[in-house]
Amino acid sequence: MAKIIGRKIEIEELLDSYRKDQAQLVAIYGRRRVGKTFLVDESLKGKITFRHAGLSPDEENGKRNLLKDQLKHFYNSLRLQGMPKGKTPTSWLDAFFMLEQHLQEKDNGEKQVVFLDELPWMDTPRSGFLTAFEGFWNGWGCHRDNLMVVVCGSANSWILDNLIHNHGGLYGRVNRSIKLRPFNLKECEDYFKENGFIMSRYDIVQSQMILGGIPYYFNYFNKEYSFSQNIDALFWGENPKLQNEFEKLFDSAFTKPEDMKRIVLALSKRRKGLTRSEISEQTGKETGGNLTKMLKALVESDFIEQYYPFGESKRDIYFKLTDPFCLFYSKFLSGRKITDPYFWTNSQSSQQIISWRGFAFEDLCFRHINKIKEALGISGVSAEYSTWNVPGNDTSEGAQVDLLIRRKDNVTNLCEMKFYSDEFEVSKAFYRTMLTRTNLLMEHLPKKHAIHPTLVTTFGLKRNEYCGIFNKVITLEDMF
Repeated sequence: MAKIIGRKIEIEELLDSYRKDQAQLVAIYGRRRVGKTFLVDESLKGKITFRHAGLSPDEENGKRNLLKDQLKHFYNSLRLQGMPKGKTPTSWLDAFFMLEQHLQEKDNGEKQVVFLDELPWMDTPRSGFLTAFEGFWNGWGCHRDNLMVVVCGSANSWILDNLIHNHGGLYGRVNRSIKLRPFNLKECEDYFKENGFIMSRYDIVQSQMILGGIPYYFNYFNKEYSFSQNIDALFWGENPKLQNEFEKLFDSAFTKPEDMKRIVLALSKRRKGLTRSEISEQTGKETGGNLTKMLKALVESDFIEQYYPFGESKRDIYFKLTDPFCLFYSKFLSGRKITDPYFWTNSQSSQQIISWRGFAFEDLCFRHINKIKEALGISGVSAEYSTWNVPGNDTSEGAQVDLLIRRKDNVTNLCEMKFYSDEFEVSKAFYRTMLTRTNLLMEHLPKKHAIHPTLVTTFGLKRNEYCGIFNKVITLEDMF
């Protein structure tokens, strides 16, 4: 087995299903390029009886006979893997019958593994695919104790709606579901070390802030380049590998990618997020069932999240863009024509990038909230998380708080996130700002609540007369 970074739990889950003495249907889902295929290939190396991957809809755009192409491709996979020559199936019912025959012919009593990659791509319009797959599993597969079927897909909502949460013939049929998540900071560091990169934690954090911990994107890094040179090469250099990734990301996951991109780009313009009515207004989509389905699909695919802002009415739920890659794309590539192939390297000290780093670091901290809780010594304490914004008026200057951790032990951590290249120094003005925020927050919390101002930063806190404003300091070392 090749070296797999992280994924220990997922590997054991797959192997546990393989060891079962009964039929197993395993569904694996996760974002494009997160490593689903690699996980299956390496975990079950030498154990796969039949494998097939659906044709990408991105490559099929504009072609006719989508169903015909998918069926021919499935038939070719069967032929390449030992099935005698026959007639190309004209329906998915015929195709899965051929698969049943092929597996029966090869059955010697040992475990058989069928790996169907990018399953949602096979479900083309009016193809009858899901009905045929249901018939394959319910009528034949689930009765074979030595059969394990592993299905994968980048379209999270399709996997969830049609398999894991299916209310029809496949209800309760999935024995195990695995959601494969992007690398966290420690796994990013392990990847770079394993592949011979010399990279500081400061730069590893920035790689997460840009690429979101997607391992496939790291494959494009050149170990001879600096971090900035690698980012230039990926987005602005000659033949940039990720310049069109935003388009592919949505084309591979959604049947109406243009609508999804429109929503995401609208959300990228406001850090707090937008309500459903605001999204409707900015995208021209009516606030009915279709918009609800699209928002649900984006949430399930981890592009956006929904939340109620602290201190505001719960009548309106907010939707916020959280995918790092999409946030980076919307900031530096969407609608922009940058001709400098060394844009990132040449702009490191620009206010634009300094500002982006600050916001991106805040988002990264939200994604690593468990590490922050661990550093605070409250891993086992239930808590709610949110930003907090109080508009100013004639009598108050207002406040904007990066992160509130409201704990069940009657403590609220008022967190300030600062991405600096050195220790953070509290000035007199910032000290007064923190006092104002603390006093305002006290007005919105129960009397029994204690407030602990907390700093989350890169290299720690510089000691001076104002540094005592923070009860606790969390650094990059705590985040890995």
